[in-house]
Amino acid sequence: MALEAIKKASKVVMDIYHDDFTINIKNDNSEVTNADIASESIIKEELSKNFPSYAILSEETTDNLDRLTNDYCWIVDPLDGTKDFVNKTNNFAINIALAYKQEIVLGVIAVPCRNIYYYACEDTDSYKIENGLINKINVSNRRKDLIMVTSQFFFKNGSEYEKNPLIKKMIAIGSSYKAGLIAEGKADLCIKDDPHTKEWDTAPSEIIVSKAGGLMKDKYGNPRKYNKKDYYNHDGFIIANNEEVLNIFKKAK
Repeated sequence: MALEAIKKASKVVMDIYHDDFTINIKNDNSEVTNADIASESIIKEELSKNFPSYAILSEETTDNLDRLTNDYCWIVDPLDGTKDFVNKTNNFAINIALAYKQEIVLGVIAVPCRNIYYYACEDTDSYKIENGLINKINVSNRRKDLIMVTSQFFFKNGSEYEKNPLIKKMIAIGSSYKAGLIAEGKADLCIKDDPHTKEWDTAPSEIIVSKAGGLMKDKYGNPRKYNKKDYYNHDGFIIANNEEVLNIFKKAK
């Protein structure tokens, strides 16, 4: 059902993307478009219709802390990478995940411009649908000559990683698409040091990368919980294709 909901949202988002869209500024000075709002409306309607007892934590809806008493909580980013959307990079995504007792048990990522969907559940492997074709995906086995993916808009040149001898290439790309590329073995590493991402930015990535054989932890290498009262990822995150790479690049606390 999450896959169906995200496909419906993707269609509407693409219709708006190819037409004129409106941009507003939220209280935190971030951008929000009518595509964010339309996508969220569709996803929430589909999920609530089929799972009426589940809570929902979604970026564009005022948080209802009643979710903290619910074992099941959908975590939704209706448009991950609004800057990518506004700047027409084609790299924005849509995120849906399900948390059960603070653990992610299902995740779906859509990359609408590329007609790509990544998904995984607690009892399945990770899969990619591209142009209607479904394939199981796995992380790479690289320990050197790593490909690191970074944000298109928030990565600063001259970072501590650029001259690392283990990193062969750095690619700037938006949204949770970065996690999908790691899950399918096209990239190996992504690090977000700052405390500004939120649960809906990372929730589906966590299970999709994990079920593809990789790891997603906080920047210190510790596991994380979801559907928390404070939904910020204060300790950032690191996504790596294997534990050896994660241990090399995690921070000392």
